[in-house]
Amino acid sequence: MQEEGVNRKIIHIDMDSFYAAIEQRDNPELRGKAIGVGGSGRRGVLCTASYEARRFGVRSAMPGFKALELCPHLILVPVRFEVYRSVAAQIRAIFGRFTEKIEPLSLDEAYLDVSHWRSDSESIAREIRSQILEETKLTASAGIAPNMLIAKVASDMDKPNGQYAVAAEQVDAFMHELPVSKLWGVGKKMQEKLRQHGITLCGEMQKLDKIAMSRRYGRWGIELYDLCRGLDPREVKVHRVRKSISKETTFSEDLRDVLALVPSLRRLLEEVKEAYGGQYSDREIKSLVVKLKFADFTRTTIERATHEIDSVLAESLLYEGFERGAGKAVRLLGLGVRLAEEEDEKQLEMF
Repeated sequence: MQEEGVNRKIIHIDMDSFYAAIEQRDNPELRGKAIGVGGSGRRGVLCTASYEARRFGVRSAMPGFKALELCPHLILVPVRFEVYRSVAAQIRAIFGRFTEKIEPLSLDEAYLDVSHWRSDSESIAREIRSQILEETKLTASAGIAPNMLIAKVASDMDKPNGQYAVAAEQVDAFMHELPVSKLWGVGKKMQEKLRQHGITLCGEMQKLDKIAMSRRYGRWGIELYDLCRGLDPREVKVHRVRKSISKETTFSEDLRDVLALVPSLRRLLEEVKEAYGGQYSDREIKSLVVKLKFADFTRTTIERATHEIDSVLAESLLYEGFERGAGKAVRLLGLGVRLAEEEDEKQLEMF
C-alpha cells in the first residue's frame, strides 16, 4: 500500500447495459439480439437496451412504440428488479475485496477509492472487471482518474468491456479536448447555448473567467467553470450518517410526457428501497421526496410525510411536481426519503 498524502486513485465501475445483459445471460435465445427491458405497451418506456438495439438508436427512457419504430425486430423484455438487485449484491461483494471505500450510484455503477494500494489503479480495475466477468458472466467498463468527475467521464470512453485511465499529469490535456457534452448536466439545450457562443470543447470554455461564466450562465456557469477544468474535490463517501437516501437520473432528451417518467420513477424507487434495506433499515422513514429539474434548469421538490417507501405516493408526488412545471419538459428526476432521528432544519437538500 502507498503512503498517505499522495494523489487519489479513483475507479468508476459501470456495468455494460446491465439489465439487458442479465436478460441475455439468463436466456440464450436473446443473446446477440436487439432487446429492450421494459417498454411493454404503447406508453411504456424502456429502462435500458442491449448494444445490438442501440445501433438502431434505441436507448433508455425511450417510449416502447418509438423504439419499435426505430428497430422493428426489437424484443421487449419485462423488468426483473429482484434479479438485478441480487446480481448487484454479487458485484458489490467483489468491490469489497479491494476497498472499503465504495460509493454506489445505482445498481449498475459505483465509485471505488483504491488510493491505499501500491499497485497501479489500472491493474486493480482490470482485476475487478475480470472477477466480475468470471463470477457473473457480465462485462463492466471502468474509468480510472485522480477524482470522481474524470473517472466517471473516462468509464464511458471505452465501452463496452473496456477501461480508460487519465493520470494526474494528463488531466489538463484530457479536459482541454473533452466535448462539453461529456460534462454532467450539459444536455442538448445547454450544448446549443454553448455552441452559439462558440464553445463545443472544454478547452474553449476554459478561456472564460468566472465572472464571464456567471454572467452568461448564472450559478450553473460557476459550476461549469470548475467542471471544464476537471476540478472535483469530492471524496468517495461510505458509512456516513445520513439525513436522507436519494437517487436521481438525467434523461438524454428532455421528456414532456409525465407518463414517460413513471418507469424511471419506479426504477429509482427500487434503488432507494435497496439502499434503505441494505444500510439504513434501523432508521425510521419520515417522508418521501420527489424532485424534478426542468429543461430551463428550474426545479421543484415535493415532500410528504410517510413511514414507508410507497409507490402510489411517489407517483402522486411526481404528478404534482409535473403540474407545477406547467408543461415544461423534464431533464432530471430524483426520488428519496428523509430519515428520522435528525433535526428538521430546512427543506430537504438530499440531491
